[in-house]
Amino acid sequence: MFPQMNKTVFLRFVFLTCFFSLATFAIAAPPRQYIELRVYHATDSVQLRTINDFLRSAFLPALHRLGIKKIGVFTAIGNDTAVDKRVYVLIPYPSLKELEALPARLDKDQQFQKEGSVYLNAVYTQPAYKRYESILLKAFELMPEVAAPQLSGSKSERVYELRSYEGYTEKIFKNKVQMFNAGGEIDIFKRLGFNAIFYGEVLYGSRMPNLMYITSFDNKASRDEHWKAFSSDSAWKKLSSLPEYQHNVSKSEISFLTPTDFSDL
Repeated sequence: MFPQMNKTVFLRFVFLTCFFSLATFAIAAPPRQYIELRVYHATDSVQLRTINDFLRSAFLPALHRLGIKKIGVFTAIGNDTAVDKRVYVLIPYPSLKELEALPARLDKDQQFQKEGSVYLNAVYTQPAYKRYESILLKAFELMPEVAAPQLSGSKSERVYELRSYEGYTEKIFKNKVQMFNAGGEIDIFKRLGFNAIFYGEVLYGSRMPNLMYITSFDNKASRDEHWKAFSSDSAWKKLSSLPEYQHNVSKSEISFLTPTDFSDL
């Protein structure tokens, strides 16, 4: 009788341990967000102003009312002299269902329709933008949610660095994603204080296969110092020299951004 009771107690202990372990894991590991990155292309300062006014007065307030937070709005550094003036909008969603439902919800939002009327009702002879592209990403396992940066400098001086890494093939691309997660590249960025906004795998976009991420810095000098530390870091040197992680990026692209005064990030 006594041994049987011990066995019962033991089994209950194992069950409770597994239960609380799974519960703790569920709390510690939130679902990976879906991230929409919109890139508006403008031809002149008039379109640029129309886009920013719409985002500031109508779009972000409407998304906030729907419970969507941590929306980033950035302009490309050098927009004033560029032929292609760009505005980047980063929108995190908890699920694809939320993303799919957004247009219909905005159509029913009378305040949004009123505040965004100049943009929404632009005529074909004076369009609000030249074109915009939409890139859908899914956050990486080791950073499942968009994060606000922990920066102390003036917002106007901040530099956000958007990087895009394309792969030769789907298999080789997955190798680069693994390098960020299991390989430890994200851990190195975190340890060195790169203040990442997100890391994500592109699910749909004009360039596939592809991953993108944004890191942030107080200013340009801080950005250069961080990358200098990264390139000389012993853990990075070891990781980047491993045979299994060689030749896993076919093309990389860097865009330097600055946050608007109304950006959540």
